[in-house]
Amino acid sequence: MSEKPLACPNLSWKMKLIIFVMNFVNKFTCRSDGTVNRRLLSFLDYKVPPSIKPINGIKTSDIIVDVSRNLWFRLFVPSNDADMPVIVYFHGGGFTTMYADSSNYDSLCRRFAAELNAVIISVNYRLAPEHKYPCQYEDGFDVLKFIENNPNFEGFPTNANMKNCFIGGDSAGGNIAHHVAVKACNYEFRNLKFTGVIAIQPGFSGKERTESEMKIVGAPFLNVEAADFFWKAFLPEDSDRDHPALNVFGPKSEDISELNFPAAIVIVGGFDPLKDWQKRYYEGLKKCGKEAYLIEYPNAFHGFISFPEQPECSLFINEVREFIQRQSDRASTHTTWNKSTMN
Repeated sequence: MSEKPLACPNLSWKMKLIIFVMNFVNKFTCRSDGTVNRRLLSFLDYKVPPSIKPINGIKTSDIIVDVSRNLWFRLFVPSNDADMPVIVYFHGGGFTTMYADSSNYDSLCRRFAAELNAVIISVNYRLAPEHKYPCQYEDGFDVLKFIENNPNFEGFPTNANMKNCFIGGDSAGGNIAHHVAVKACNYEFRNLKFTGVIAIQPGFSGKERTESEMKIVGAPFLNVEAADFFWKAFLPEDSDRDHPALNVFGPKSEDISELNFPAAIVIVGGFDPLKDWQKRYYEGLKKCGKEAYLIEYPNAFHGFISFPEQPECSLFINEVREFIQRQSDRASTHTTWNKSTMN
């Protein structure tokens, strides 16, 4: 007898209402021909302006990188005089939806800034299908180069430690974080030093249908059909899911064994249809000799980090905080050792 498919655990009525609304929005904005109804999506996607005056101890500002392609980022700065790490963050949304000033990601990055005591740079990259691969990776890398070449840009605090920089993101943003980190390994930065990658339920895939994709049904926010839409919108025409952008350790992928890829933490949810691909990502990093940590929350669904009432959220923040602290301590020790050997 075949196994029953896995369904997401019971959720509150509030969560069910949010899921219903989100699914409704996706249904009427993501067209069957692979395009997105931008006008309707813009109407439904509430935007939050920046706040120079601190709100709950966090002030924000928007920094333009390239007007011609609407490339900019939102800067989140805690009211703190202590040395702080920098996290360059890429939002999720299947490469096709969401912005750095979307209410959901403004709230999320405010929480990150406050609870991780870090300066957050939330990148507003171009979206598919109007801008397909590799536009998102190019935008992300160009933001790194902007920070590298403009270390004193307006609003950037003097206590932000550019030698202790993390690259992170969730869902599609986790995918972008990986590829931007790979590009950074092939570029000589003087002011920036990357000490970690924070991959939160990263959006990876391949031609094979994994067990989690086939068994997990009724999961909030993401199912196999929705994921297939996002992949098709993002990838070049006539590409399949084994494209190296998605299957990063697949048959067409680049070998990163010789790259100085930073330590990575990979966050996985037990009710995420993509969890098997996320675990393969972790395993691929380990096989390439990279330092990697896998954290799985059995009852978490895709996108759980946007809901602070979920019990896994506080656990997740603690794990990421510990990862950042561990890597920060190592970076500090290494810097001190280098200075002592030079004197």
